[in-house]
Amino acid sequence: MVNRQAADRPAEPASATGPRGRGRGRPRSFDRETALEKAILAFWEHGYEGTSVSDLTEVMGIGAPSLYAAFGDKRSLFEEVVTAYGARYGSFGERALAEEPTVRAAVERMLREAAAEYTEPGRPPGCLVVHAATNCTTPEVEESLRARRNANIAAIESRIRAGVAAGELPADTDAAALARHTGAMIQGMSQQARDGATKEELEAVAELAARIWPRP
Repeated sequence: MVNRQAADRPAEPASATGPRGRGRGRPRSFDRETALEKAILAFWEHGYEGTSVSDLTEVMGIGAPSLYAAFGDKRSLFEEVVTAYGARYGSFGERALAEEPTVRAAVERMLREAAAEYTEPGRPPGCLVVHAATNCTTPEVEESLRARRNANIAAIESRIRAGVAAGELPADTDAAALARHTGAMIQGMSQQARDGATKEELEAVAELAARIWPRP
């Protein structure tokens, strides 16, 4: 026998810790990719801790139940945001390492493009993966961002070691230190951009950074 009281009860919205799938119910009345892009810009501008769920619903133009149903909780949304940011805005370094014929050319291109990307008009300055960790008190988020930054440095180190093996750099090159220096320059350029540095000023920094590289 059907429990009429239960049947008439309205469906509860997805919880913040529930699955990302919509489940049954009315179709979404918003474009998911557009909402995700707005979330990227919000986290990019204000960081993880500085962006609340109410901030997100306001900029994304959706209610909290719709946010939870489409993206999961704030942390799940942020994980998706970081992945999408990497694909849309943060892949210039990976491309440089893959496409340039020498590691020196790859790093010089990476730094030049960082100067351009971090000061591009119409979007927040700097790098989301660097800035979102500022004053972060959520250990899982902090560790995830740290792992991404360290993975970038490891990729640079790997390319440097390949360059040493190919004779592009002296055999005694300290690959780990040189990679760490490059990572420090990129992260520092991100903060400088947030402090108002122009593309031209950061390009000058990139040029100076390239001069310390050892000659073969």
